[in-house]
Amino acid sequence: MTTPPLVPDAAGLRGRPPSLWRNRAFNLLWAGQCLSDLGGAMADLALPLLVLQQTGSPARAGLVGTVGLATTLACRLPAGVLADRYDRRRLMITCDAARIAAYAVLACAVAADAAGVAVLLLVVAGGAAATAVFSTAEHAAIRSIVRPDQIATAVARNEARSYGTSLAGPPLGGLLFGIGRSLPFIGNALSFLLSLIAVVCIRRPLQQRRPGPAEKAGSGGASAVQGLQFVLGHPFLRGLLVIAAPLNTAFTGMIFAMTLALRRSGVPPFLVGLAGAIFALGGFLGALAAPALQRWLSLPALITLLCWATAALMAVSALLSATVLAAVPLAAAVFLGPTANAALFGHQAAITPDHLQGRVVSVLLLAAGSTAALAPALAGALLARWAPGTAMLVFPLLVTGAAVTATFSRGIRTTSA
Repeated sequence: MTTPPLVPDAAGLRGRPPSLWRNRAFNLLWAGQCLSDLGGAMADLALPLLVLQQTGSPARAGLVGTVGLATTLACRLPAGVLADRYDRRRLMITCDAARIAAYAVLACAVAADAAGVAVLLLVVAGGAAATAVFSTAEHAAIRSIVRPDQIATAVARNEARSYGTSLAGPPLGGLLFGIGRSLPFIGNALSFLLSLIAVVCIRRPLQQRRPGPAEKAGSGGASAVQGLQFVLGHPFLRGLLVIAAPLNTAFTGMIFAMTLALRRSGVPPFLVGLAGAIFALGGFLGALAAPALQRWLSLPALITLLCWATAALMAVSALLSATVLAAVPLAAAVFLGPTANAALFGHQAAITPDHLQGRVVSVLLLAAGSTAALAPALAGALLARWAPGTAMLVFPLLVTGAAVTATFSRGIRTTSA
């Protein structure tokens, strides 16, 4: 497959590249998402704790998490079409407004002791749909606001942002939940408000000029298929589809199972949040190390090493499931993840035409989360039947399958990414 030529002025810059820290549009988007990611991390920790407190059922707590992930999954391909057809900046503003409304309603319902499972499911589903569209538009916009030679650096910085806010969000969410059950959701609504303000302040276009009405022709389904065709036509991306699903399912399931197992063992909410922060620390440190690791390891080597190391470390985590120490091997497992993601999405953004960015990103994210949406419900069901140490061993077995695929897949081994 030939690589489409990059547009030299995609970021509106020529000559020697200035520091990414001087890119106003990228920094506004990055800062706004730091805040919204922080609010989301607080809410993600508080939601299962709220359901567990109300019902005492880990299966119902898993159901709420699964509804959010399943909604995100269902919205991925439509989100890619929207991100390629319409103004990405306006889409992000609309999504932030919807998320502000959803979590403000939830905070009021929790404060009034009226947040039943049905209310939680509606809010989680609505927020997940908006997040799916926002995140796809954000991924697709990177190529338009960052120079081609800085895309991988920008993606690595986004990875650091995500893990950094996950590092602070869970303990903060646990602390706020212990003070008042509605506080994490109030904080989440405020974080989306600040994100909206940041996006409003971006003046640079977040996509290239479209050729005309013909670009919008055709049904949404046909448009989505174009993204799938592009991915399937690339040997490495095609091989990655088989690996991403079990790997992401295992990480999602292990984190959720660890949260429920610790809470059922009587661990205070703040310490449960601390366990999540330990996991995020591994990803954060990995994001900081990403530039150096990309120079030392090829993308195929990164993915293969990540899979085998993750399978072994998750098995160790299962043995420590009753203590906060279970988060330590998970943190080690996720260390290589940011580097692999930065290299992958940097390569993807470089080879994908701008008018297909949203759809290609949506296909990759759909593959990565295709079965991860079932992970919270699976984790809850396993914990309801078996002891945590036994139940959690299911997830390293999934990763072992991905590791075997990564080792022997010709598409993975022969890529020049």
